Amino acid sequence: MEKVHEVAVPQGSFLETIGQQDGVYTDCFAVMTVGEANFADYIEAFYTTPIFRAERVLLRLFARAPSTDHQARALGEGTLDTFSVWHVQKRSENQLLMREGRTSSWFMLVPSYDAEVDGCVLMFGSVVFPNKDKKTGKLKIGFLFKALLGVHKFYSRMLLSAARRRLLRA
Repeated sequence: MEKVHEVAVPQGSFLETIGQQDGVYTDCFAVMTVGEANFADYIEAFYTTPIFRAERVLLRLFARAPSTDHQARALGEGTLDTFSVWHVQKRSENQLLMREGRTSSWFMLVPSYDAEVDGCVLMFGSVVFPNKDKKTGKLKIGFLFKALLGVHKFYSRMLLSAARRRLLRA
């Protein structure tokens, strides 16, 4: 699995628990990487790729939420609970769930499913919490997110692929 694939949300994961709530959107992407990687390396690699550094610049300028490579490492190591606009909601040895407003980002690192491959699977997912429609009272995600869903999925794949490349170079 060298390409990023959209996969089912892993059973027992933080993402599965959230996805069981009414009206919540979740997605999950995975890619295999070879060699050893630990969770701190993965988080640092993800947030320090060139593509995410560009997002960090935008967040610094428009949301007044600066972040550094050092903070990315500290987040992965578990010594920091905020990064730019996100706040840690839940953390374990191999998972991290961060939230900002109606969205969350989720990370998981698991050993390779293939016993013949020395490596691990990098997983990344997103959560969008619904709003309550004032007229109907129903929970819904909204038109804008639905319209941008394809872009969101493409960007998620790019981010995870970039993190994999960064880990392989390390």
